[in-house]
Amino acid sequence: MKTEILAPCGSKESLTAAVRCGANAVYLGTKNFNARRNADNFGFDELEEAVSYCHSRNVKVYVTLNTLVSDSEMKSAYDAACSCMKAGVDAFIIQDLGVAKMIKEHFPTARLHASTQCAVNTPDGFRALEELGFSRAVLPREMTLDEIKEIRSSTSMELEIFVHGALCMCVSGQCYLSATLGGRSGNRGLCAQPCRLSFSADNSGSYDLSLKDLSLISHIKEIESAGVISLKIEGRMKRPEYVAAAVTACKKAIDGEYGINDEKMLKDVFSRSGFTDGYFTGVRKDMFGTRQKEDVLAAGDVLKSLSKLYEKEVQSVPVDMEFICKKGKNTVLYVTYEANKVRVEAPAAETAINKPMTAESVKQRLSKLGGTQYYLNSFKADIDGGLILPASVINEMRRTAVEKLSGEIRSDFEAFPFSEITHEKKSCKPYYTARFLSASQIPDSHPFKRIFIPLWSDDGDFVKFNAGAELPRGLFGCEEKLKKRLTQLKELGVKNILAGNLGAYKTAENMGFNVFADFALNIYNSLTAEKFNSPILSFELTLNQANYINASDTGIVAYGKLPLMLTRNCPVKNRIGCKRCNKKGTLTDRKGYKFPVRCSDYPCVEIFNPLPLILSDRIAEIKTDFIHFYFTDEDKDEVKNIIHMYKLNKKSQSDFTRGLYYKGVK
Repeated sequence: MKTEILAPCGSKESLTAAVRCGANAVYLGTKNFNARRNADNFGFDELEEAVSYCHSRNVKVYVTLNTLVSDSEMKSAYDAACSCMKAGVDAFIIQDLGVAKMIKEHFPTARLHASTQCAVNTPDGFRALEELGFSRAVLPREMTLDEIKEIRSSTSMELEIFVHGALCMCVSGQCYLSATLGGRSGNRGLCAQPCRLSFSADNSGSYDLSLKDLSLISHIKEIESAGVISLKIEGRMKRPEYVAAAVTACKKAIDGEYGINDEKMLKDVFSRSGFTDGYFTGVRKDMFGTRQKEDVLAAGDVLKSLSKLYEKEVQSVPVDMEFICKKGKNTVLYVTYEANKVRVEAPAAETAINKPMTAESVKQRLSKLGGTQYYLNSFKADIDGGLILPASVINEMRRTAVEKLSGEIRSDFEAFPFSEITHEKKSCKPYYTARFLSASQIPDSHPFKRIFIPLWSDDGDFVKFNAGAELPRGLFGCEEKLKKRLTQLKELGVKNILAGNLGAYKTAENMGFNVFADFALNIYNSLTAEKFNSPILSFELTLNQANYINASDTGIVAYGKLPLMLTRNCPVKNRIGCKRCNKKGTLTDRKGYKFPVRCSDYPCVEIFNPLPLILSDRIAEIKTDFIHFYFTDEDKDEVKNIIHMYKLNKKSQSDFTRGLYYKGVK
């Protein structure tokens, strides 16, 4: 398959820039349910125009329905998908597994692409996506080339990779910072980018969560060799000139013509202190940066020249023509592009008085396709001798044929009526489960039906406390290491696993464990919840939404310092080094709050909220089957006091948060 350049389109202007500069596909959002809700985006009438424009130029259109969707919104998501299918879109980019299930069941011919927000980072995870009906997956930005090759060898799905654009500090789909601090969820398309503000590991006011923009354009040949077929450009919030520059640079790289001047053009139009090749090479150096005054000023010098790249229509689509002119019969012109064929008729030709028309003279007129996306590929003519047709008639036949061909949209699809989700609030008294960061926190007696400790805990602690294992969310390149450790735990008699990653869930399930779904699977609706065993629901739900999730044995996190970010590059290590940190690092924000940062034996680092979520005095309002305690830095005595507080339904006397359970997210 030819390598695809996939361009971002947050507006009509960006769509034009992408197509005219040579993108093979574009991705765009409707007004709702997309991860860039603040972009201009496309209404459904505009979407139909966009699809027609793109398809007539041999460009595919992928629609982003890549946010978490609540039960009450699922019918609207169905309606949006139905309108997209009518418009003839080529695929949907999806994060929410419940939305994927809904689309597959109601629109069997729809193609699904798994968003990078799915946070899948192991071979088993990609195999699981394939089993769920996805035909393509977007790789995490945090992967090295060797890890990409490992994924390529494990699945037959198409693979897509971000090659240029903004680079988030957090693993996509695992960031709750914006939602927790300001109620604007990245998983719902309204990230406020608080990570671009000051979060300092040394109290200097530094910006230790702000990364430079990613650019892998100079690595495109390696990416192609690794079997990745789609090169994705980030930037639906960016201006058309940015899109034009990035698409042009990718084209040059594919052709082996990308150079220093092209990179400078990209930096000038938008960068944050330059670019990084991110995690691709495995050497994570010089990745941090912010948008500086000189970055902004540089853009002014290149915008005009970049706009010229997409001023005019590019003749990129080959058409075949057949012209039939018989004495006494209507004249017919057939114009064909791939499976699309149009027919145009004109009155019968007259007898020529002087010079009759020839195949060559007709071809000359019909090939005047300047100003359109078409160029003449092949031409056939069957013309009786001695006939003439006015030039104006031939020109009009050409114009009509082009208009008809450009208007062809193939949108035949099968659709089934929406299946309503039934709801019934549960009335049970919730039981308790817990995870502990360390076995030393576990009291001698406790009320928890299930307890979990980290995978790397001492063997003896699993036996002593009859504990299950909590699996890491970030397992880049570590699936074999995970399987080896799980084999050891199975021999110890460990039966229960808590997994917050689709790949880890699949691995443990395949190995015969009782697997329970953790909060990081972002279970936001009943369709997703019913796919997993005893799911801990997303803490971005309101309490009322959680109470009405229609699935068996659901729970919520009711206590804990919530993890706000999962990162592969440690912000503390970058600023002060591991020695000074001693695994007790913090990030101080501009208001003086200190966010704990903790590393592990696996590739990722977690950043926690400084204030604990506490619902001890609101237990009567919780109607899920169980509540989950998320213990981090509490000692054993603190754990005992917290359990006691929940048993008595007492309100905490220390600072705490209710999380998002009462205010929700936008």
